[in-house]
Amino acid sequence: MKEPRIRPAGPLDIAAITRIYADAVEHGTASFEIEPPDKAEMSRRQKALLDGGYPYLIAEQAGTVAGYAYAGPYRDRPAYRWCVEDSIYVAPEFQRQGIGRQLLARIIAESEMRGFRQMIGVIGDSANKASVAVHAAAGFRLIGAFQSIGFKHGHWLDTVLMQRPLGGGDSTPP
Repeated sequence: MKEPRIRPAGPLDIAAITRIYADAVEHGTASFEIEPPDKAEMSRRQKALLDGGYPYLIAEQAGTVAGYAYAGPYRDRPAYRWCVEDSIYVAPEFQRQGIGRQLLARIIAESEMRGFRQMIGVIGDSANKASVAVHAAAGFRLIGAFQSIGFKHGHWLDTVLMQRPLGGGDSTPP
């Protein structure tokens, strides 16, 4: 299969992003949201990230948006300024084709270029072995897990925390 084209996301991608995320919310455990946000809310979220200088990418396969990824603030307090959290979503029909891995590699590179120093993977559901494996392959190390902190689809879900240094990491001040 041909490699996907990865490019910056923009407002024209919101319909596809909303569709991909809605599927993840309704059928998956990567997101702890219960109701999928509408296009207006997804547009507001994208604009806030882009306005904040965070990377937001799209993977296209055969002219179709196959997935998206972004880095956003890990926490709002000022001391967390140099730490980002990654988010990756791939449309069901494009899963298990390496698109998530490629999006993660690019979001890491884009975050490093913007001067961020740490990236956190907050993986919904410890049973999500594919996401844990993709993060581990990209250099993330397991930090720990919060057990049974979300309730969705009729059962309790864990959150797995993984971390990867970016650029100079913590070897020098930002």
